[in-house]
Amino acid sequence: MGFALIPLLIVFASLVTVVHSQEAEREPPAAQSPAAQPPAAHRIRVPLPLRDSTDRIVKQKVQRILSGDSSGAERPVIVFEFWSPEGSEGRGSEFERALSLARFLTGPELDRFRTVAFIPKAATGHAALVAIACEEIIMSEDAILGDAGAGEPSIGPTMRGGYAEISRNRRTVPEAIALGMLDPKLTISQVTTGSGVLYAWPEELERLQNERNDIQAIDTLIPAGQLGIFRGDKLRSLGMVSYLAEDIPQLASALQIPADRLTFDPSMGGAWIPIQVEVDGPIVSGSVDRVIRTIQREMDSRQVNFICLRINSPGGDASESVRLGGFLADLDPSQVRTVAYIPEEARSDAVVIALACDQTVVAGDAILGGPGAVTIGEQEIEDLTESVQRIAEQKSRSWSITLAMMDPSLQVYRYTRAGSDEAVYLSADEFASRFANELVVENDDATPIEGEWVRGEAITTPGKILELDGRRAEQVGLARFVVNDFNEFTQLYQLEDSPDLIGPNWAFEFIDKLASPEVAGILLFIGAFALMAELSSPGLGAGGFLAALCFTLYFWANYLNGTAEILEILLFVLGLSFIVIEIFVIPGFGVFGLGGAAMVLLSLVLAVQTFVLPTNSYQYDQFGRSLAMVASVMTGIVVGGFVLRKYLHRAPFLGRVMLMPPDDDTREELSRREAIVDYDYLLDELGTTQTQLTPSGKARFGDEVVDVISNGDLIRKGESIRVIEVFGSRVVVEAVTNG
Repeated sequence: MGFALIPLLIVFASLVTVVHSQEAEREPPAAQSPAAQPPAAHRIRVPLPLRDSTDRIVKQKVQRILSGDSSGAERPVIVFEFWSPEGSEGRGSEFERALSLARFLTGPELDRFRTVAFIPKAATGHAALVAIACEEIIMSEDAILGDAGAGEPSIGPTMRGGYAEISRNRRTVPEAIALGMLDPKLTISQVTTGSGVLYAWPEELERLQNERNDIQAIDTLIPAGQLGIFRGDKLRSLGMVSYLAEDIPQLASALQIPADRLTFDPSMGGAWIPIQVEVDGPIVSGSVDRVIRTIQREMDSRQVNFICLRINSPGGDASESVRLGGFLADLDPSQVRTVAYIPEEARSDAVVIALACDQTVVAGDAILGGPGAVTIGEQEIEDLTESVQRIAEQKSRSWSITLAMMDPSLQVYRYTRAGSDEAVYLSADEFASRFANELVVENDDATPIEGEWVRGEAITTPGKILELDGRRAEQVGLARFVVNDFNEFTQLYQLEDSPDLIGPNWAFEFIDKLASPEVAGILLFIGAFALMAELSSPGLGAGGFLAALCFTLYFWANYLNGTAEILEILLFVLGLSFIVIEIFVIPGFGVFGLGGAAMVLLSLVLAVQTFVLPTNSYQYDQFGRSLAMVASVMTGIVVGGFVLRKYLHRAPFLGRVMLMPPDDDTREELSRREAIVDYDYLLDELGTTQTQLTPSGKARFGDEVVDVISNGDLIRKGESIRVIEVFGSRVVVEAVTNG
């Protein structure tokens, strides 16, 4: 019977194997599943001191995270960053607010999350209670925690009970040390036993001495009359701080989470309220003022929480770029997210503005850094270095690459950690400050130890300013994302609609349009042509008014746009004055005429650029474009003058400003007369000017029109004249006064 069942068992086993194989084909084994993703991470700023509704706001942010959590097996991380104004250290927090928030953080709802208190500077006063309520504490080396009872007139049982409750529930900080931070009457002892270290207040110490016989040493940790207050390195040695971290990159490394996952989300899962602000053209004081005013107005009126800085600038005034960068860096990232979008270029100092934003998004062929509109001197770079470093520190970003885009002497290297894919791009000075206690191998010849840093080749070229395209900027960590267009940008940040472009009012938009090369060229053409017409007609008329208007708009627009200054305006006015002097005061065409024309042309070129003489590749390109624009205008004027001289007299209205040219018969007769010209018969004859004599022109004597020249005075059209000298074809006349 048993042997008879063997075939059936074999068949059954085969069927099971087939079914299992089919299931395996439909569902890959665990070994073939994708690699586990890092846990979800959130960063919430806890503003200190805890007053008013601070605890309620923090709770609401946590509740939004809880309601939107769809994590898997990995416990999501919530980092509570304790932030206080400079010099306040968070003192003055209200006990009720702190206890309410601490109880919330130790509640069952947060059991599935890993809560981390990050203290970069201080959490003193009752803010310490909230830090104790977290599952884990990470501090910078010199940050402080404790001094909880400072400012309290008395420590009652309710307050002591709250600290005891939170410390027992969370066990991050022992109950005795928590009470020692609160009550100055207690002496807190460190008790070394055979099984470890314990901490006790006097009653608890007495109990331990009675119950245990393995006590090896008793040391006073917090003496009576003092409040417990500890540095980060001390708490680390005591085992109450899990890691020491100075900034967000080090915090992310300690938590084994990509640093970009710890950026603030001001919307906290809600809706973005976005705006778009343009930073266009050269960076000057006026444009920076407009951007700052615009952002402040929108944040006050609409509670904006997403700002897109659309940067398209060749740089300019580096101190103004740093001023705008400082303003952006000082915005509270827990209230508003700032993103720099660079579709074309952010050259030289304009990169500082991108550095000051929370994130940077670029087009693949965008240009970052490199030669810009202004060459920055060594002294100016030295003066701005500290400010750039401060902005980078505020945004937890590297300052080396940004400074290398302005300073040709700064060298940036690629450092890689042996045995991992971690790589950073830093100068030697920044690397030394960030990784002071870590080893580095200077070259690839030596075999690095696991975890040791290896310095690779420099990404900069000595003597040249660093310039990167968008894709390379992403590789070195300067840019967060690369997109093809702005529509992809909006999809990336899940913006329902394109952010409203909030710019200057219509007057500034009008100025920007006037300063564009196309409109500026048209203004020059019309202005120059109107000026020529005015100089060839008596008195002041429409031509003079139109010329003055066009040239005023040209220089005014470029002055407000930051490319023209007083120098260009003075050059133009003086040059024009010299030309007028040459025409009306000093006959001929000499020094005043040539010099004035050169000054006018120079002023027109300088008015559309931020430099006098080009010193880098960008400036040479810009200088070429400036010359091409002015040359095109001059060519247009010459061609236009020829056309108008030939056809203007036929226009119904404009024909009045120009004498009708002689017909073919008259021209032939004039040529015949001029071939054997002899005007001696005109001596002492009276006639009438047909054009203004400046000093040459035409006059009529009877039926004859003759080219004449005045004796140096300006004689208007239609005035009576008398011939005073004749030298062949040269007829000199003077005005005849009535009476």
